[in-house]
Amino acid sequence: MKDRNIGIVRTQYYTFAEPPQSLVLESKRKLGPITLAYETYGKLNKEKNNAILICHAFSGDAHAAGLHTKNDKKPGWWDSMIGEGKAFDTNKYFVICSNVIGGCKGSTGPSSVNPKTGKPYALDFPVVTIADMVKAQAYLLKHLGIDRLLCVAGGSMGGMQVLQWVASYPDKVLSAIPIAAAVKHSPQQIAFDEVGRQAVMADSDWRGGHYYEHGQPQKGLSVARMIGHITYMSDQSMEGKFSRRLKDDKYSFSFKPEFEVEGYLRHRSDDFVERFDANSYLYITKAMDYFDLSGNKLIPSGKKINTKFLIIAFHSDWLYPKYQSLEIVRQLRMHHVDTTYCEIRSNYGHDAFLLEIDEQTRLIKHFLRNVYPVKGKKSN
Repeated sequence: MKDRNIGIVRTQYYTFAEPPQSLVLESKRKLGPITLAYETYGKLNKEKNNAILICHAFSGDAHAAGLHTKNDKKPGWWDSMIGEGKAFDTNKYFVICSNVIGGCKGSTGPSSVNPKTGKPYALDFPVVTIADMVKAQAYLLKHLGIDRLLCVAGGSMGGMQVLQWVASYPDKVLSAIPIAAAVKHSPQQIAFDEVGRQAVMADSDWRGGHYYEHGQPQKGLSVARMIGHITYMSDQSMEGKFSRRLKDDKYSFSFKPEFEVEGYLRHRSDDFVERFDANSYLYITKAMDYFDLSGNKLIPSGKKINTKFLIIAFHSDWLYPKYQSLEIVRQLRMHHVDTTYCEIRSNYGHDAFLLEIDEQTRLIKHFLRNVYPVKGKKSN
């Protein structure tokens, strides 16, 4: 059978907003120059009408599929969904994924060098919003010669970006797939983010955000990630994966990690600390908390849009529960937008958008076939 994987890919970089043409942010502050890290999969056809933008979740990056080297242990974060014959079929579609501004995986963020000082921005970096992230992505698409997207898709914070694309550029989006997302953060979601931020800032190694010459505030960021990771799972998935199993079959009567779930959380948090910037944690969670497309902000009163929607939720997701997806559906149908809602039964909780591949693939393939009805034809 032919290999359906992407293979070796390389991250590309686009720099824009060189002063004095800086990007004006929602806060009215200016940012520039800005570099976006991005990757592409498949080929853009001659008509340039087969482009799909994939938006990553909170801790994601531009590396959505494939490998950077043949020795990589893991492929991109949504590799199971992007490639030949997969949900986002690279035989048909030109798929793009970029790291958001404020991030730490190649795009301009608080760990980037401030050209005015020659040192990392740290907290001198301006607070950015989901709308700012999408505005930067629009510059990238213009650079790539793409006037209109066939589809924008993403889960969690990626789903927020999908909604923001429709709110900001409705005429540039033919279809949209927000997965496990919301039109605004609830008080509970804001509370979890604030606890994580406080854990980071309470670490003495945070140094008011100016830690780059000294090293990460590892303990605080580790605790923040543990809290976050618990919210991504469900009670059922944690019971099935860990239950109350001990690593050594008996209690140690100490405070070392002895339950399997404790060891798992420490392992995942240690990995996160190695790959993610603590200040980016603060900036990105704040961007999610500021996000609010409720009321008539997603689609203004009297505005007619032609974007088709596929909204996917998961019944065990308690971080972004299905009522939030249904609120998106309600808003869209009030404005007579072509909307399909699907709820997938899964025990994986919020992480289901990364794990429930077969059902999502079936739904997305069918949806995209109706939006872009070209069967068996490879892109030019």
